[in-house]
Amino acid sequence: MIDHTQASNTISLEKYGIKNAKVQYQLSSEQLHKLTIEKGQGVEASSGALAVNTGEFTGRSPKDRFIVKDSITEDRVWWGNINIPFESDAFEKLYNKVTDYLSEKEVFVRDSYACADDKYRLNIRVITEFPWSNMFAQNMFLRPEVSELENFKPEWTIVNAPGFMSVPDEDGTRQHNFAILDFTRKIALIGGTGYTGEIKKGIFSALNFILPVFKNTLPMHCSANVGKDGDTAIFFGLSGTGKTTLSADPNRRLIGDDEHGWTKENTVFNFEGGCYAKVINLSAENEPDIFNAIKPGAILENVIMDKDGHVDFEDISITQNTRVSYPIEHIDNIQVPSIGEDPKNIFFLTADAFGVLPPISKLTPGQAAYHFISGYTAKVAGTEAGIDEPVPSFSACFGAPFMPLHPTKYAEMLSKKMQEAGVNVWLVNTGWTGGPYGVGSRMKLKYTRAMITAAMDGSLEAANKDNYHEHSVFGVQQPKVCPNVPTEVLSPRKSWNNDEGYYKTANKLADSFKENFKKFEEFANAEIMAGAPKVRS
Repeated sequence: MIDHTQASNTISLEKYGIKNAKVQYQLSSEQLHKLTIEKGQGVEASSGALAVNTGEFTGRSPKDRFIVKDSITEDRVWWGNINIPFESDAFEKLYNKVTDYLSEKEVFVRDSYACADDKYRLNIRVITEFPWSNMFAQNMFLRPEVSELENFKPEWTIVNAPGFMSVPDEDGTRQHNFAILDFTRKIALIGGTGYTGEIKKGIFSALNFILPVFKNTLPMHCSANVGKDGDTAIFFGLSGTGKTTLSADPNRRLIGDDEHGWTKENTVFNFEGGCYAKVINLSAENEPDIFNAIKPGAILENVIMDKDGHVDFEDISITQNTRVSYPIEHIDNIQVPSIGEDPKNIFFLTADAFGVLPPISKLTPGQAAYHFISGYTAKVAGTEAGIDEPVPSFSACFGAPFMPLHPTKYAEMLSKKMQEAGVNVWLVNTGWTGGPYGVGSRMKLKYTRAMITAAMDGSLEAANKDNYHEHSVFGVQQPKVCPNVPTEVLSPRKSWNNDEGYYKTANKLADSFKENFKKFEEFANAEIMAGAPKVRS
C-alpha cells in the first residue's frame, strides 16, 4: 500500500483552474476508506465495507441534469424535459465558480477509464471534494495498471463538488444542485449533491452520445452474461424488474450489470469496472452474489446500522434507494475481460403489475423495437403517495434519463443489429400472475429462471416449434409449453380464471402503451408501428 502522503501533489490541477490545492492522487480504496472515517464522513460496517450518507440527495435529480447546447449538440440532442439545454457561457462561469471553490482545498484525483474494449476506451480524470466520492469512482470505473499512469492522458474530466451550492438566478440552474455535460470541453460538472450515481451516470450519458454518433456502436442500459459455449445474453429492464438478479446466473459468467456497448465488430463490452446495486431487502439467501460482495472495498449508501455495524437492509427510513458499489472482482463468476460475442438472446424484463403480459413471449424485430422504445414496467400500490392501484411506467430504451439522442435512433440501431446477428428477443414478465397486484401473486423466480434458461439453451423453441400462440391483444408469440414450468403459468388469461376481467385490463394497458407511443410515432417506421398492441374492441 502506498502511503497517501507520498501520493500528494504528484499532479497539478492548475490547468483545470483549481489552484493551490492539496492533491491526493490515485489513493487506494483502503486509504480512501480510512480518510473518510477520519474525517467523520463515514463509518465501517461489520462486513468491513464503508458506509456513508449521501446527504440531501439519495438518488439522481433528473430535472437538474443539463447538456450544454453548442455546435456539437445543437442539432443532435433530443432536447426537452430529459435533455435540458444549458448555455455555454453560463457553463463557463459556473465551472469557474466551482474550481474557485475547490482551490486551496484538499481534493482527490483519480485517473481511470470506461469501456472494457480497448478500441472504445475513454480515459477519465475524476476530481472530487470528498474521499468517498473518489472511492466510488475507483469501484465503478475501470482501473489502469500502474505502468499506464505515467503517460495517462485523460479525454474527459469529472469535477464533483457536493459542498458547492449554485445560485439559480445567477448560475442558470433550477436549484442549488446540478449535473451538466459539456461535449466541447469534455467535462461532467456535478455540484450540490453527494449522490454518487451522478458520477457514473454522467459518463454513461456521455457515452450514449459519443458511441452512436462517432463510433457506430449501440450503447445499452442492460446487464449481460455469457455461457460456457460463449453465447452472450443481454437483459434490459428498469429498476425492480430483476435485471441484476437474472443476469447473476451461477451457470454463466457475468459481463456486467448495468451499462454496455454493442460494437460494429459484433462484440458486447462492459462500460464499467464495478457494480452499483440496490440493497433494499437484500439477503444472503436471495442475492448471495451481491450480499457476499459487501466487504472491504465496497461502499454502502444510506443504510441503517445498529451499534455493532450490522445493516438492516429492510430499513428504508433514509431512502428506498439504498445502494452498494463494489469492484466487479467482488463477484466470483465473471467474464475476464468484460467482453462477449454477438448476443444470441435479448430479454426485455418488465414487472407487469396488471398481470396481463405473458411470463415469456417471443418478439418480432418490429415488436422488439416498439417495446424497446416503450420501456415498460409498472408501479404498484404503496410505492408512492397517492398510488392505490397499478400505474404504467414507461422509460424509453429502458433508460430515458441517460439518452441524449432521440429514442428511435437507438431503436433503429438495435433492430439492425438484432437482424444482422439473428438474435432472439424475448419479453419476460417478472411481475404478477393470476390477476393484478393485490389479487394475483408475483411470478415465482424459479419459473422465470427456468423460462430464461429454456430460451437460451433452445429447449423452449424445440418444445414449441411453430406452435406458439399469438396473444390477441399484444400480438406477441407466447409458448404453450416450457420445460420445468407448469403449462397453466404460461397463459396469463388462464391464470386469471376471469376472461372478462382479463381482457378489460389487458386492453387498458394496451391503451396506455399506444398513448405513451404517440410522441414517438412521427419518428418511427412502419415496421416499428406494426409492433404496437392490437387493442381489442
